[in-house]
Amino acid sequence: MADFPVKRLRRLRYNPLVRDLVRETSLTKNDLIYPLFVTYGVNVKEEIRSMPGVFRFSIDNLVNECAEVAAMGIPAVILFGIPEEKDEVGSDAYSETGIIQRAIRAIKAEVKNLLVITDVCLCEYTSHGHCGVLHGEEILNDETVELLVKEAVSHAKAGADIIAPSDMMDGRVAAIRRGLDENGFRNIPVLSYAVKYASGYYGPFRDAADSTPAFGDRRSHQMDVANSDEALREAFSDVEEGADIIMVKPAGAYLDIIRRVKDATGMPMAAYQVSGEYAMIKAAGKMDWIDEERVMMESLVSIKRAGADMILTYFAKDVVKVLERDK
Repeated sequence: MADFPVKRLRRLRYNPLVRDLVRETSLTKNDLIYPLFVTYGVNVKEEIRSMPGVFRFSIDNLVNECAEVAAMGIPAVILFGIPEEKDEVGSDAYSETGIIQRAIRAIKAEVKNLLVITDVCLCEYTSHGHCGVLHGEEILNDETVELLVKEAVSHAKAGADIIAPSDMMDGRVAAIRRGLDENGFRNIPVLSYAVKYASGYYGPFRDAADSTPAFGDRRSHQMDVANSDEALREAFSDVEEGADIIMVKPAGAYLDIIRRVKDATGMPMAAYQVSGEYAMIKAAGKMDWIDEERVMMESLVSIKRAGADMILTYFAKDVVKVLERDK
């Protein structure tokens, strides 16, 4: 192999057109999934204090937001619900008249060319803020899975395009797949939060969804942040149970996990740039400590480079604006 001065790696960096020609990783609007929060009421658009530029929408305003998202060319949204009333078993999560079920129907009636993905978990709907049915302070796995199946099927009946279980209960992908199939939804894909860490980056989301646990934490079911081999076991388990797409969450601090899981499974891979990642970039940008736009784009390209095929990010609309401007 040639040595310097014959070999000069900078030759491919001097000209911006050459840089574009040899660029290995690209970020496009087709890679983006936009998370949205829907709440009860009418004409609600309430900014989330810890997530500047992100809002809780009532269904009427959510439909308007989805129409704008579709017009921008973003292919998908994922919905998170904040019900008017919560109870011990999160019954609004699987009610035909639940906040998400009504939101799906409203979006599908008005907005074309937009995939509606639904988060399937109970934490946003339970009075205690935990992801499942409780016995004392223990989260019961199998009893929770039964309710998650009901939630998933109710979302599909309302018109959801993709079901995304995020609870991390054992066996839930197989149970949801079976429930969807038995109810005539064989063509609805399951996007599994296969590798979800018990992360400190979720704080602003819990503010947004009013889902902070009333006691304890979620380490009994979400993964230990120190573990890497376990991520492969979780991913393979969900693939074997029938997941069509698998996800790593969070993204930025787990790029090594995204790469390992992608290389090992070869499955379509999603990564979630979570609320804390978004909030930190926004806060540092507001203080002029970083170039917010540049760091936004760099953070997302790094997630793509690590192996993600699609990225859930609160920056989705901002990214499209940058991409359109820089065409």
